[in-house]
Amino acid sequence: MTQSIRVVIADDQVMVRQGFTVLLDAEPGIEVVGQAVNGLDAVRMTAELSPDVVLMDIRMPELGGIEATRRTTRTAGATAKVLVLTTFDLDEYVYEALRAGASGFLLKDASAAELAHAVRVVAAGDALLAPNITKRLISEFSRMAGAPRAPLKERLGDLTERETEVLSLIAQGLSNAEIAGRLVVAEQTVKTHVGRILVKLGLRDRTQAAVFAYETGLVRPSGY
Repeated sequence: MTQSIRVVIADDQVMVRQGFTVLLDAEPGIEVVGQAVNGLDAVRMTAELSPDVVLMDIRMPELGGIEATRRTTRTAGATAKVLVLTTFDLDEYVYEALRAGASGFLLKDASAAELAHAVRVVAAGDALLAPNITKRLISEFSRMAGAPRAPLKERLGDLTERETEVLSLIAQGLSNAEIAGRLVVAEQTVKTHVGRILVKLGLRDRTQAAVFAYETGLVRPSGY
């Protein structure tokens, strides 16, 4: 049998925690192993329970979700992927959470199917969560932070021309299958490129790769 995806839910609202727990526990292959009531609790529980995914609210007492995400993802040996919970799709803090190490984000009014899909996608780490929304969010907050600089050649230098091209397409929200179609190559070839990109740049997943591409100026937000 395939091992279940272990999930910790971190939110200071008991109804959110319990509601998500009921929805996820009803899904095959997903198990909620803990509920954290604030950011400090989330960091502690993640260290103790070693979940695959943490659903992390941004606004929590004791320690906010952004710092909790940073501590959770940057601890030595950390493997948990963080999925940020937000009440609207252009939350000003979500971009900072992505920079802090989150692998994606999810609206709190998501359906049971969307919630389960998001958990599985983030756990797999092989596709951007809600590419159209994630692309728009990264673009918007890159724009708000100021015009991106020219690509930092010293940070992109280890990438081949094709890997750089794949990184650009990742940042534009394309899936592996869509990138394969665009470049007229096999999807497995794209997966290999993505894996090499993450290793060479020291990144955790595709979402972090997208953030990197915007921050280095490889991809420019709309309007520049």
